[in-house]
Amino acid sequence: MSTPVIGVLALQGDVREHLIALATADAVARPIRRPEELAEVDGLVIPGGESTTISKLAHLFGMMEPLRERVRAGMPVYGTCAGLIMLAEKILDPRSGQETIGGIDMIVRRNAFGRQNESFEAAVAVKGVDTPVEGVFIRAPWVESVGAAAEVLAEHDGHIVAVRQGNALATSFHPELTGDHRVHALFVDMVRAAH
Repeated sequence: MSTPVIGVLALQGDVREHLIALATADAVARPIRRPEELAEVDGLVIPGGESTTISKLAHLFGMMEPLRERVRAGMPVYGTCAGLIMLAEKILDPRSGQETIGGIDMIVRRNAFGRQNESFEAAVAVKGVDTPVEGVFIRAPWVESVGAAAEVLAEHDGHIVAVRQGNALATSFHPELTGDHRVHALFVDMVRAAH
């Protein structure tokens, strides 16, 4: 597969920036809102935003079960910030009724790096990317712990901020906001390798 088709879950969050980053990384990128659109993609990005809102909207649009099924079946998926929370098996401090898609054996803490006004940028060394990437952390979660199947790809300040398990990739930070699309290129390579 030379040019994979990768969807961006377009329920909430910085969808446009991910579409641009994926296109720059040689993928055909399209917004996804419905199960029939999900069925047509080779991989999926779950953007940042608000994880409780994404959870509610995924149910509202009939997407939660199709997402879980595709991820369980091995569809490559990449979650940033709230997307990382959506890929976790467990949230330490979930809001009432908040659900995840799952896919990575990890426990996450929402808003762990602080509130909106404590957002920051930092250079992050990510395994699989040759030099550090600029990570934008906005009300970012961190990963408290990972299971044996999950590989830690990056840490910041002693906290896990990037994880991979099989075809699932997740970062606490937003690489799509920096103009550096190497993390997206890493994901596009994962999608190619899976097909």
